[in-house]
Amino acid sequence: MKRIKKGFQKIIKKTKKTLMEVKDDHLIKKYFQSSVLFITFVIASVLNATILRFFCMHSIENFLSWKAILADTAVVVALGSFVYLFKPKNRFIYLLCCNIFLTAICVINSVYYTFYTSFASISMLSLTQYIGDVGDAVVENVLQLKDMIYIIGPLSIIIMHILLRKKNYYKKVELKTERKNKTLKTLAFSGFLAFIFIITMSSLDVSRFLKQWNKEYVVMRFGIYVYQFNDVVTSVQPKINSMFGYDKANKEFNDYFAEKKEPSKNEYSDIFKGKNVIVIHGESMMTNTIGLSFNGVEMTPTLNKISSEGMYFNNFYSQVSVGTSSDSELTYNTSLLPTKSGTAFVSYADRVYQTIPKLLKEQGYYTYVMHANNADFWNRRNMYNSIGYDKFYSKKDYVIEKENIIGLGLSDKEFFHQSVEKIKEINEQNEKWYGLLIMLSNHTPFSDVEKYGEYNVDIVNGEETYPYMEGTKLGNYFKSIHYADGALGEFIEELDQEGLLDNTVFILYGDHDARLPRKDYNLLYNYDMEKHEMYQEEDERYKEYDSYQYELGRKVPFIIWTKNMKNTKLNFTESNVMGMYDVQPTLGNMFGFYNKYALGNDIFNIKNKNIVTFPNGNWVTNSVYYNSQKGAYLSLDDQPITEDEIKYNTEYTNRLLDVSNNIISFDLLNEAKNNTLNSEGGGQ
Repeated sequence: MKRIKKGFQKIIKKTKKTLMEVKDDHLIKKYFQSSVLFITFVIASVLNATILRFFCMHSIENFLSWKAILADTAVVVALGSFVYLFKPKNRFIYLLCCNIFLTAICVINSVYYTFYTSFASISMLSLTQYIGDVGDAVVENVLQLKDMIYIIGPLSIIIMHILLRKKNYYKKVELKTERKNKTLKTLAFSGFLAFIFIITMSSLDVSRFLKQWNKEYVVMRFGIYVYQFNDVVTSVQPKINSMFGYDKANKEFNDYFAEKKEPSKNEYSDIFKGKNVIVIHGESMMTNTIGLSFNGVEMTPTLNKISSEGMYFNNFYSQVSVGTSSDSELTYNTSLLPTKSGTAFVSYADRVYQTIPKLLKEQGYYTYVMHANNADFWNRRNMYNSIGYDKFYSKKDYVIEKENIIGLGLSDKEFFHQSVEKIKEINEQNEKWYGLLIMLSNHTPFSDVEKYGEYNVDIVNGEETYPYMEGTKLGNYFKSIHYADGALGEFIEELDQEGLLDNTVFILYGDHDARLPRKDYNLLYNYDMEKHEMYQEEDERYKEYDSYQYELGRKVPFIIWTKNMKNTKLNFTESNVMGMYDVQPTLGNMFGFYNKYALGNDIFNIKNKNIVTFPNGNWVTNSVYYNSQKGAYLSLDDQPITEDEIKYNTEYTNRLLDVSNNIISFDLLNEAKNNTLNSEGGGQ
């Protein structure tokens, strides 16, 4: 400690001496006069990074975060310092190229944040192969005018270059030693800024920087350029860890599951054992549409019916990260969380997973999955082998005609209609079967409104129609989900007509929220239907829909239904908070299978003590929602919240994220499987 203090005092002493020399020799004035283009580069690059934080995280605190500005400046100054190694006439090209590179980082992250509410990762480059399949969604839902503002960086450098050239600025001669000296001094200044930044870091800053789970927090404290550099390191870390980090990861894995108790039986144990299963992966289905109606017409009559007749989990979250639909499939099937870098479906498809299909196959089930899309989208062809499906019915197994295409592919109505024939054949050939069907029509950008059928989201009063939700993204989504719900209803009717529901449990989960603008929800919840105007904030009917409400509003439906469940003990609404990773343990108890490496819990065992963790480090319980980016929470009931509770749940969340990531990165379930075989005498 004394050595550090002594070193710090030495640096201060040298800095004071340098400043005195600068003052005496007027070096600052000379430096600025000879570095106009460089200073323009620094200001433009730091300004772009600052604007990015404002547009993404929408607060003055983030916009003017001095730590982030300091870190960004240190990076930009260091990168730009090498310009002095070039002759004055060649410096423009170097600085322009550097600024274009930094501008690209800002643009990519701006676009990425709009869609994923997270910042871009180098590990996601492997997913660019799928952009063509969702090109319309990217153009209509993601690219915005704000993403073009970052061009001010390159433009300011070009304009300054033109002005300087007119003044013969570049004809000044600088000796090689002078250029080298200026480079070293500029680098030293960058190092000084970095040093000031480092000594202001807290232990929490360091922890979140190293883990990189909470990307918003890292950008808010460290700036976008430091974040992106750290992301490159984090993205290659799995490769490094596979050589060096295994022992630590394996110990954490064993310690965690040694502490986790095997669940006890409850009143729902084995109630569905031996029954056939149809699971619906409801694309972009959200809980907040259930029960809504426009002009007396139900938006989701099918969801309304099965949620009121079956088990309806109305406080359910999907826990996805950048892998969206593929992440929801991963967590549903494995009770694991999305990986820190990349996506499991693309980056870790060769791992061993303990999945619902595998566990049911041990009971003699035939397992299949149906999705009328390209088999290689999200690398499903390979990943489904690891999940353990016996058969994957993909795009090639369906007849797709032009008139039956909605959005990204075959319409849900036609998909379900053709799937019934395939399920009939499966039912005839197998005693027990389990199938997952993935819907597609309700996929963003919800722009095929003319194909969704008639569903008016304006206000009709007698012969008069008043503009309301028509033309908004949320309004188009309502039309889209009304169509998807109708397709689901027709599918259930066809299954019933063919006798395929008689011994079948019907399960539906929403894969993720629809990622719609918050302002549209404000229109939905704060519009006066009689006066045809928005409620004012002082109106008692006004509903505050801030960022917390928006995040909590991302709930998706989870429903378990059979045709004879209504008015039985299985017909109820479960309101305890639940996550996608709780599905496998909950279904396992009902169908008689068990995965000791599940991260979630049987909701009927844990009940009101459940914690739902999110890949960005946020978490929610029945009583509190914690936003780790803000380091703040929202109380959800009248119970007092203690700091110990916040600390415990945050530590639990971080541990769960680490354990899950290690399981997938190091293929620890494969190691556990081999160890079990060896202990039972099954090894070679």
